[in-house]
Amino acid sequence: MKEIVLMLLSLALILASAEAFTNGVEWLGQRLNLGAGAVGSILAAVGTALPETMIPLIAFLGTQGEEGIEEVGIGAILGAPFMLTTLALFISGLAALIFRRNNHPLRIQSDVIRRDLNFFLVTYSLAIFASFLSNPFLKLGLAGILPIIYLAYVIITLRRSQGSDDSGTLAPLYLARHVQHPGIFLILGQIALALLGIVAGAHTFVDAVQSVALVTGIPALVLSLVITPIATELPEKFNSVIWLRRGKDTLAIGNITGAMVFQSSVIPAMGIALSPWNLEPLALWSALLALAAGFIPFFSLRRRGALYPVTLLSGGGFYLLFILTVLRFL
Repeated sequence: MKEIVLMLLSLALILASAEAFTNGVEWLGQRLNLGAGAVGSILAAVGTALPETMIPLIAFLGTQGEEGIEEVGIGAILGAPFMLTTLALFISGLAALIFRRNNHPLRIQSDVIRRDLNFFLVTYSLAIFASFLSNPFLKLGLAGILPIIYLAYVIITLRRSQGSDDSGTLAPLYLARHVQHPGIFLILGQIALALLGIVAGAHTFVDAVQSVALVTGIPALVLSLVITPIATELPEKFNSVIWLRRGKDTLAIGNITGAMVFQSSVIPAMGIALSPWNLEPLALWSALLALAAGFIPFFSLRRRGALYPVTLLSGGGFYLLFILTVLRFL
């Protein structure tokens, strides 16, 4: 019981800190005069991806050699893109249908979302392929390539995001709610405090998941593949629903697809470099389902030049398929 309480409290700390970090980087983006596309697909996406980044990092570096700890790290890495391509896109499609009561195409910049999905499919395929390499030097080489691909993605996004007017309303900086134009030091201070909260929450969460797995007999991989990503992906889901309600479709979908690119390149590179990266069948199955779920909206944009809410609902089917597999696995 104590471990479950600690797990819930640590998740709450992670989410609150991630929200504060996202708020801070949005203000930082405004101060740096970045376009809305860069703020949504890069700054906000990276900010909300920090919980998924810190959990495997703590798992691999902070408690080496403990039973089940490697599974927690790998599960957190693979669970994030899986939840984004399935549950997050499903919720976005459902929200669009509820708010607009029709299946009209989403009002997105098709080239932006198609580019995100293209990068995701390439980088995540490379990350999965690394698990089949027996040569550790080849694995390390591939781990070095993935961040370079993400850097290329960032450069392209920054260059093409100038002049975008599809931006969401910027909430007041949490450390200065009554200040219309907070200073750069306040913004950076909030970002630093949020980072500390994320690190502390991630460390506690890793220990709690391991303890719950040992007490209940549930494999740590299952807990980290299902529970961790649902909670840590809440910022993307919440932000996207709000933006869809306001008609900011590019920001809504781009926040998810931008996080998909980051979480299929930089974070798996960390897992490949810091662990043997030998994916178990259940982990590999989740990765293949994520690729299949991501390919459907990419194919729609490629063939029809548009993305429909019903198309996004297909992600729910892949999520249900995985849950049924987990139940059978248990």
